[in-house]
Amino acid sequence: MDTMLKTGAAARRLGVTPKTLQRWDRCGTFSPLPRSPTGLRLYSEAQISERIGLRSRQAPYRIVAYCRVSSTAQKPDLRNQRRILEEFCTARGLANVEYMDEIGGGLNFKRRGLLELTDAIVRGEVRILVLAHRDRLTRFGYEWFEHLAQEHGCELLVLNQDRLSPEQEMVQDMMTIVHCFSSRLYGLRNYRRQLNAALNKDAQHASVALHQA
Repeated sequence: MDTMLKTGAAARRLGVTPKTLQRWDRCGTFSPLPRSPTGLRLYSEAQISERIGLRSRQAPYRIVAYCRVSSTAQKPDLRNQRRILEEFCTARGLANVEYMDEIGGGLNFKRRGLLELTDAIVRGEVRILVLAHRDRLTRFGYEWFEHLAQEHGCELLVLNQDRLSPEQEMVQDMMTIVHCFSSRLYGLRNYRRQLNAALNKDAQHASVALHQA
């Protein structure tokens, strides 16, 4: 008789989280066999093996190490970042690692490398993503990306070494944020002035019309 696995064990075999299995069931993507009398989701070994075989045919198993700096002036930092990641991957016994180098601001969510990496994770191709520091991926919203990766079976390995996160880059990002909000406030002030001018003009017209009446 085929061995039956509960949600937790089945998720570990597939390399995803139990929440992902539950979501697959709700969407009809991958549903368990009829539930147990107590309502537990049960998956057969044959069902799990078929799913693993289908996924392996559809997408390769990839390990990606992502490196980023914000400007071409920081290329020495980029080389140092990659060297340290190479040493880390070797020490962890990770083989056939793909190294992705990118130059772009941490506040830019339209970076080509970031988008390609995100798409590959969503397709289930990337099993491990290695980062020198969490802000190398994105300055803000890392927790969202971490959740996205976990939901698609991708493990994040982060060194979190502060020396691999240039301070001058953080200053540049903060200045970008200040400039962005300053521009919005300036635009808002202009809008208020135009609105007040329009209201005053309407009030003057109404007053003239009232006196003429």
